[in-house]
Formats: sequence, C-alpha cells, structure tokens
Amino acid sequence: MFNKILIANRGEIACRVIKTARKMGIKTVAVYSEADKDALHVELADEAVCIGPAPSKESYLVADKIIAACKQTGAEAVHPGYGFLSENSEFSRRLEEAGVKFIGPKHYSSSKMGDKIESKKLAQAAKVNTIPGYNAAISGPAEAVEIAKGIGYPVMIKASAGGGGKGLRVAFNDQEAFEGFASCVNEARNAFGDDRVFIEKYVLEPRHIEIQVLGDSFGNYVYLNERDCSIQRRHQKVIEEAPSPFVDSAMRRAMGEQAVALARAVNYESAGTVEFVVGADKSFYFLEMNTRLQVEHPVTEYITGLDLVELMIRVAAGEKLPLTQDDVKLNGWAMECRINAEDPFRGFLPSTGRLVKFQPPAEEAGHVRVDTGVYEGGEISMFYDSMIAKLIVHGATREQAIQRMRDALNGFVIRGISSNIPFQAALMQHPRFQSGHFNTGFIAEEYPKGFSPEMVPHDDPALLVSVAAYVHRSYVDRQASVSGQLPGHELRVGDAWVVVKVVEGGQNESHPVVVKGIPGGYEVEYKGEKYEILSGWKLGEALFRGTCNNEPICLQVERHRMKHRLFHWGTRQDFMVLTARAAELQALMPDKPKPDLSRFLLSPMPGLLREIAVRVGQEVKAGEKLAVIEAMKMENILKAEQDCVVSKVVAKAGDSLAVDEVIIEFK
Repeated sequence: MFNKILIANRGEIACRVIKTARKMGIKTVAVYSEADKDALHVELADEAVCIGPAPSKESYLVADKIIAACKQTGAEAVHPGYGFLSENSEFSRRLEEAGVKFIGPKHYSSSKMGDKIESKKLAQAAKVNTIPGYNAAISGPAEAVEIAKGIGYPVMIKASAGGGGKGLRVAFNDQEAFEGFASCVNEARNAFGDDRVFIEKYVLEPRHIEIQVLGDSFGNYVYLNERDCSIQRRHQKVIEEAPSPFVDSAMRRAMGEQAVALARAVNYESAGTVEFVVGADKSFYFLEMNTRLQVEHPVTEYITGLDLVELMIRVAAGEKLPLTQDDVKLNGWAMECRINAEDPFRGFLPSTGRLVKFQPPAEEAGHVRVDTGVYEGGEISMFYDSMIAKLIVHGATREQAIQRMRDALNGFVIRGISSNIPFQAALMQHPRFQSGHFNTGFIAEEYPKGFSPEMVPHDDPALLVSVAAYVHRSYVDRQASVSGQLPGHELRVGDAWVVVKVVEGGQNESHPVVVKGIPGGYEVEYKGEKYEILSGWKLGEALFRGTCNNEPICLQVERHRMKHRLFHWGTRQDFMVLTARAAELQALMPDKPKPDLSRFLLSPMPGLLREIAVRVGQEVKAGEKLAVIEAMKMENILKAEQDCVVSKVVAKAGDSLAVDEVIIEFK
C-alpha cells in the first residue's frame, strides 16, 4: 500500500479523497493555486505545494507542475479526482513513466474511452447499444450545420474530450448549430485543451442513467447498480439518485452487463462510469464512459456500503477487488443535491464572493452526509466550478429519502452569496419529481421562464405566518426589556398584530394574529386556530428550529429592516409584522418604481468579458449576440432582447466585470 499520495485537484473532491486516505493511514499532499492558498483541502492535507496562478490553465491543468510536486514530496501515487486532468491519458502515461502510480485507469484505457468518438466505435465493436451520429472531428461551424441537417434536428454538439456539461450544446435549427459549434470549440479548448467536436442525434424525452463499474488488474469486473441523473439544467446534473425509479431488475442487469463488456474490452482498471441515454420504452444507448470518479459517487456508496475511493486506491496499489457481482448490495435509496453558487432567482447566474455564513446540516451516520471543500469566511472564486457542496441522504425508501433531503435542505444555511438551495427544495416537493416520472427535459418543461419564489406555493402558509409573528414578537419583547426607559413612557407590547405578506409588484396580504407569550415560546392565534411554537431560537440566528403544536419545524430567517424573510421548502417569503394602525397606513404607501434599464446591457454575473460582438452605431436585431462573458468555466452569450442601436461600448474584451456593471449603452 502507498505511504503517500498526491491529490491533483481542489475543492470538495480533494477533501473527500483526503478523508479516505487518512482512514487508510496514507499521508496526503495537496496542490493549490494562488487563489486557493487558504482553501480547506490545503488545510486538511499533511503537505501542500503551490503550483501557480489562479487560472486552471496555469496551475491545475499543468502536468509538469504536478509531476514536479510528486518528486518534491515523495508522493508515490496521484489521485486526480474529477475534472482537470482526471481523464487526460497523456498525464497518466507521464506519471507512470516518472514512476508514480495513477489512481485511475491505465493511459491506454482512458485514451480509448475518454475520447468520445473513439469510445463509440469501441462500444459498437463490443456489441454495446449506440446512438446514431457523426463520429469524426468537424472542421468548422458551416460543416457542423450541414452535418446537423443530415442527421436531423435536434442534435447534440459535444466536445470529444468534454465532461461536466462543458463543451456541450443542443441545437434545434441551423443558427443554434452554427453558434453552438463555436461555443463548444471555445469551451473545450479552455477547459480541456482539446477543441475537437462531434455531433449526434438528440433523443427526445430521454433519461440519463449511468452504471458504476469497477475493474482490477486481474481481469475482475463488477457493476455497482445504476444512478439516475436525469434531473439536469443546461446539461449539468442537479439531483442524482440511486437506484433509478425507472429501472427494473432485468434492465439493470442488461445495462450492467453491457457496461462490464465495455470495460473488459479496454482492460479497464479502477472505478469508471458508463453513461446511457434511455428512452421511454426502456431502450438504452451508450452515451459515453467517464474514466474517473463521478461527482455523484456517494449515492452508490450509500446503497452498496462501499468506499469507492478506497477501492480505487487498492486497485492502483495492485490489489484484487474484494467482491464479486453476487456480493454487490442494493440497500435502500440515496439522493444527492449539488449545492451550487448560483442565483436561481436571477436565471441561475453564477454568484461569487465571501461565504459570510456556511452552516451545513448536521451529518448523521448512514442518513445525511455533506461533502464540501469550503468553510465559513472562505471565498467562492470566479476561476473554478460553481459547486459549494454535495448534500447526500439515504432512506429505506425513495419517499423517506425525499423527506430527509427536504429536512436537510431546510437546515442548510448559506449567506454572503446566492445558492440554488431554494430551487433544490422546490424540486424535492414537485409532484412530478416525487412520482418518479421525469426525463432530462424536466426542468426546462416545468420552469420554462426560469424560477421565482412565487412558483413555490407553500403547503402550510399558516406556519409561515405564525413563525413570522414569533420572530417579530421576540424582537419587540427584547426592545421592551431594555433598561433605562423613561418612567411612564415604557414600551408597551400588545398581543394583536397584523402579519403583512409582501407580494412583489402586487397587492400585499394582511393576516391578523394574536401573539401571547408562553413558557419556551409563543402561542399564535390565526384564523381561529392556535399554533403553539416552542423554540430556543435567539435573535439574529439564521436557523429557526423548534416545534409547532409538538411537530418539529426548521426554517431559515433573515431580518431586513422592517421585513422578516423566511425560507422553507423552497419558498422564500417576506413579511412585515405591524400594529393594526401601522398596517393600515402602510397599505397607503406607494411602491417605488424600478428604474428603466432597457437602454443598457448590464453584466448579469461577475466574470471575464471575452468578446464584444457589436460596435458603436451598429443596428442590432432582437436575438443577435452582443457579448460573451466567461464565469466559472462556462461561456455565457448575451443577446439583444429587442431591436436597438448601439450608442456606446463601455467595457472592453478582457475586463473583469461585477454584477450589473454596464457593458453597452443603446439609443
């Protein structure tokens, strides 16, 4: 067994590998960029080596620097995590030549299966079901359009060396094929150093189901059941679960055996994932093989009881797999939510900055797990992936797993930046998700115009009203208890209040309540019903835990001047709690109109301005490209919302932009 391994990665996956290595008694070496000098993985590792500036092209993607770090520290093996160099066969070959073990497949396996064009040919030879498409590299956007028309729209344009949703577009017409090809080439070149792109037929209403496989150097192979990763947004996975609610035992076996046949065809050693696109009739087609550990591997670990990182390390050290196919378990149900630094209420735009608060839910052995690489006070950088953490739960049934995830999301506090937790919570209670009848188009179909707080009706509005009343009464009682008040003019607190639900751009709702103090909390009378709320909550705390009529509750609360903002089950709602007279007067207050910003193109996110596509005086039609911003390794094309004329170009290519910074002005 190795004495010391180096983790050629960052963030949560680096911390995850360190955790298992420590359990196995193996020392660890972290590598980090200048932007990550205070990162959690650097603190957790036994040693750490700086490998360059913040951009990954100058640090985490430079094989020479990682090999040098191995020699400097005496690391005998490298675990690449996922992303970066994890599927780079040249990197693994060079490590082997330098006498350092690669904790992953041999270079000849990853080179065959990591290349999506070559892997499809190999899959066909191994009698694995494959999807129709054009399997050669494409010279330019014009050729891409012709090929797409030949296959028939819709088509998927994909980088050959791609992964994680990078370098991938779906095109439904010639214009989308032309623009999508150019974006895929740019993203692939920047993220993977390989700009080859291919095209295949896009299966409508597909499910994305993948099989986890393991192989060793002795010719032993197993498949560890399936994961359903169909809940995706812009081709990036949002929720993963194992097993799939769509797969039966016969289908599981057929897919598993094909996945193993593919792994055997390339003498695959280590953990890998064979991804399939699955039709409504349960037909399945090989999509690609990820020759690395997957982001969503914890759900497989929960249902099988295995540690995939440990098995990868043992196989790389020359050990045999300790189990056969008959030993593989399928125990209960597991789900994973990717907690990303993005604002679901602003079109999921990236959100960067300092984590003012970071309080994940308490981990429970066997039930709740949080994998993360950040900490309270740390920085979310624009240079890397948007994932903050992975929240994983396990239950005896799918219904229990969903309930545990809902509870865990309620208790996950992130402040300082925006996160997609409200959206994840909304998905967990969506009837279609709960039924298990969904496909990869679920989010686009259910949220075609994006996501907003109003789209999540709360199934217990009385709870929100009662907690808002509790929180406000706590603040008022605190004010009344302050010493030094002028005798005869002390603050007197009544029991009658009006909870005003603030409706954005609409008519606020008034809810009269009576709030009385009781031991350990308050009793709120609302619409003739009494809600006895007991809690140890203290003023200013973000998490409100307690009971309502003896049922446990967990909400998040924030105070914004006169408003109390509550977060629960995906709902975000603002309340004002006023006296009857104050509520009457407040209803007469006009709303301040929002300024007209239609004459400006504002940066919707912090990022790097890659391109300005227009010039001063140019007439622009609605839908035309105006600019391209790169943030968190993704290119975002900004298009004109209406016909206009450019009067001034304020920013220039290469500028680092803040949110709402002006890029272009229009006449």
